[in-house]
Amino acid sequence: MSVLSRFSLSQNHDGGSAMQAIPAGALLWLIGAFALLLAPQWDRLPLWLVAACAVLAVWRWLAQQGRFRLPGRWLKTGVMLVLVAVYVATVQGRFTVDTAASFFVLAVGLKWLETRTARDFYVLFFILVYLAAVNFLFQQSIIWALITFSAIGCLLVGLQILNAPALPGHVRAGWKRLGLLLLKTLPIVILLFVFFPRMAPLWSVPLVSGQARSGISDTMRPGDISNLAQSSERAFRVTFGGENPDYRDRYWRGLILDYLDGETWRQRDNEPFRRLGRVATDGGAGSLAENEYDVLMEPTDQRWAFTLENSVAASSNVFAAGEDLFRFERPADSPVRYRMALAEAPGAPTLELNPVQRNRYLQLPRSGNPKTRALAETMAADLQPAELVDALMRRFREQAYYYTLRPPAMPEDGVDALLFDNKRGFCAHYAGASTFLFRAAGIPARVVVGYQGGDPGAAGEYLIVRQYDAHAWVEVWIENRGWVRVDPTAAIAPSRIESGLRDAVAEEGSFLENDFTSLQRYQDFAALQWLGLQLDRINYQWQRWVVGYQGQSQLDLMSRLPGGMGLKELGYISAGIVGFALLIAGIVSGLSLRTGERRDGYGRALESWRRLCQQAGVPVRSGETPMVQAERLATARPAVAESARTFARAVNSHYYRQGLSSHRGEDLQRLQRLLKAIKRQLRQDGQQSSTGTVK
Repeated sequence: MSVLSRFSLSQNHDGGSAMQAIPAGALLWLIGAFALLLAPQWDRLPLWLVAACAVLAVWRWLAQQGRFRLPGRWLKTGVMLVLVAVYVATVQGRFTVDTAASFFVLAVGLKWLETRTARDFYVLFFILVYLAAVNFLFQQSIIWALITFSAIGCLLVGLQILNAPALPGHVRAGWKRLGLLLLKTLPIVILLFVFFPRMAPLWSVPLVSGQARSGISDTMRPGDISNLAQSSERAFRVTFGGENPDYRDRYWRGLILDYLDGETWRQRDNEPFRRLGRVATDGGAGSLAENEYDVLMEPTDQRWAFTLENSVAASSNVFAAGEDLFRFERPADSPVRYRMALAEAPGAPTLELNPVQRNRYLQLPRSGNPKTRALAETMAADLQPAELVDALMRRFREQAYYYTLRPPAMPEDGVDALLFDNKRGFCAHYAGASTFLFRAAGIPARVVVGYQGGDPGAAGEYLIVRQYDAHAWVEVWIENRGWVRVDPTAAIAPSRIESGLRDAVAEEGSFLENDFTSLQRYQDFAALQWLGLQLDRINYQWQRWVVGYQGQSQLDLMSRLPGGMGLKELGYISAGIVGFALLIAGIVSGLSLRTGERRDGYGRALESWRRLCQQAGVPVRSGETPMVQAERLATARPAVAESARTFARAVNSHYYRQGLSSHRGEDLQRLQRLLKAIKRQLRQDGQQSSTGTVK
């Protein structure tokens, strides 16, 4: 009897798979998988939606335990309408991939209320597999990938329990079976991952959701960057082809703010609209030259790239936007890798500003901060622009100005309060105030926002720039020199520029004071720092060589192999791998079908039984059960009737009873003893009487 026949009979015994009730164990694994699949989306799903999904799943479990009943049609419809109404009110007319994914999660949650039979289990199973794929739109780090794969494993274990609920040790057996399947398929998966041609998508949908991400924005208010200073989230990682630049030279330019609107600095001209293009997250391939560096940037939902001064684009997914700034074709809604090169010699500076540019960089509100305006006029009357800049920096160094993450609230004339009264602020305060004073003195000036610094990763292989490295500084226009960087923070708190924020506020004790879970807060614990760097290194390599293994990276790798390979050769190799895998799978499956029962003790016993029947003159007919064969053997050979019926009942008991015996080995030995007894009885009966013919 084949395994397929046994499965079919078991399903018929249960009343048919379509109406089969879901075993509690299978349902529990399904709920566990759902919880794991929600974890990667915890930071983007609204709290009410997570709570609703939890309540709906718990409701289904309590119904399984008999404590509650699943809702009827009208109650189920009411629950659906209420939750959809809350969703519509929360979305407020926005429709993005993010909101669509949230609605999908809501639909999955509602599905629990109508999961009653095995057929519903299968439907929810495939829906959750799709939800696992959706997770990779928003989370691609190795930790979340492992959680998602674990959820898929839970789904597959639940599926096995659904089809064999009475199998003893089903959980351990299920995971063991999954592990063996993984070991068998992993080599093929790796080969296809490496060789299958990576082609760019023809089109893509942006994932920009409108929700705020941690990072700099296109406006700067006095407290904005000081808020970022309390976040240790990664902004980007950088790998240099040569030596890392000194800490004080790590100024990562992002954007220029040139318009003062009250107390807020912003861009005068918004970013121009660009049509949606394909995702270009793969930039740069091959070894880095001495003057090149690779940047792996976290999602920002913005188009600006962060680069060092005097850089040029070395990959095709970034372009120069003027004023030594660089942009992407579309917002960075997923991790993006790009390559830059440091110019061997800085380009010749622009020596003149046209009237429009001069007015742009001298703009100030009509009124406000009278003390600062008066100081600027006095200094401008006696000093040349370069001398005025030096005088202001000297004022910051010599007077009691303080760099702090706990600045006081700024009054209406905030620049006056900072420069003359409080004298306590963060980089954004001093950069904004300095730009105001320079402009009031007739010196074109602008605020530059980006990051400054970067700490070594594991073994110093790359630099990690975090949100607390966010920084603002000033650029002033000096005749015959062009734009010159002026950083008030370097005058007030040199340690911030030389070694980082932690040292700058060490005496104040305000570094990451509200982030108790950040490993960067506990720099004194070497073991924690080592662990954090190792985890970051693993995730960095995962992002570069797995998530970021795309067209350029693949072609670069293939070009290093003997003979070199293009897309055509990769296609042939991929087809060959698939064909070879299918051939091997077919051969193994054929051999398994032919020898499967022989490898099973009960299968071997059945084969021996059939041979005994044929030797006794009782032909074995297709589809006959052992009991039918035993009755025909008993008719032909009455001497073995009782032993034959006992053997047939034992076989039926093994294959068709509810639950499996814990004494499987003893039952098999009993069958083998019965076979030997039947064989001996047939031999004795043949010696005592002539062979009969079965009619």
